[in-house]
Amino acid sequence: MKSRFPVLVGDIGGTNARFAVVGDAGAPAQAIPPVRIDQFETIEDAIDGAVLRTGMARPRSMMLAIATPLVGERFRLTNAPWVIDPAQLIERFSLGEVTLMNDFAAQGLAALALGEGDLVSVGGGAAIEGHPKVVVGPGTGLGIAQIFNVGGKWAVIPGEGGHVDLGPRTEREMAIWPFLKKEEGRMSAENALSGRGLENLYQAICRLEGSGMTARGASDISRLWLEGGDAPAREAVELFLSLLARVAGDMALLSLAHGGVYLAGGIAAKMLPGILKPGFRAEFDNKAPHTAIMKAIPLHVMTHPTAALEGQVACVRQPERFSLEGATLRFCA
Repeated sequence: MKSRFPVLVGDIGGTNARFAVVGDAGAPAQAIPPVRIDQFETIEDAIDGAVLRTGMARPRSMMLAIATPLVGERFRLTNAPWVIDPAQLIERFSLGEVTLMNDFAAQGLAALALGEGDLVSVGGGAAIEGHPKVVVGPGTGLGIAQIFNVGGKWAVIPGEGGHVDLGPRTEREMAIWPFLKKEEGRMSAENALSGRGLENLYQAICRLEGSGMTARGASDISRLWLEGGDAPAREAVELFLSLLARVAGDMALLSLAHGGVYLAGGIAAKMLPGILKPGFRAEFDNKAPHTAIMKAIPLHVMTHPTAALEGQVACVRQPERFSLEGATLRFCA
């Protein structure tokens, strides 16, 4: 799937939008400072205001990773008000084509594109060449993608794995669980493993303890944890990390991801000190009767600040490496 250069690649999440321009297959990508989605009414305004006014080459095509299922011809972001309308983008910017992918398809591409300098290892054995990989990323929501080698090409398969059921394991967790906000009575992984999920855990712990302090944002909770203050914040983050390790381990079991499990996104990078403690890996491995299998699976944290863009750039430059049928939608002029 070759793109027409220059290509504007974009990673459109629930909070921020990140863009870069790839001039040709051999040119370095030119990154644009990230923009907050709430600063622009539409994606078209963001591209006009943050990209085209920089003087970069006007794109002939776009590849956008968007945080919503790819169903239909117009796409409202799951956790933000923007609507992505490929036909409107083509008309407004005189494009030849627009390619859309789920945002976690781009994180899957990043797992294939990033070098060792952009990854922090969290134990396990060596990756087995050609074996499946998994990406798990808590952010505005919880994204999950699986990656398989099919006939020498890498197929990236995003899904809605972040909405699997999540249950308690310890007595303390069983005490906390009734105080958690749920969706129609169901506790999904995303209700705990996201920015709002961390807030949900914190509020539930405060309610359980009878504390009046329940209105903290995720960034404040993380900061208090790093500073070592506020007992509910410490417990909320520690529980978050335990649950993240378990869900990442569950996803590894689904495909026997001997190619590696990758934790993506800003939350994982911010919580790296906790992830590197022995307890995180122990929770990941604790999948009896398959603990031995789990201990062999390599686990990494992505630390590149624009990992998804790096994945998209690799795809634009070397499309022959990837098989993205079913993971992308292509709209032509």
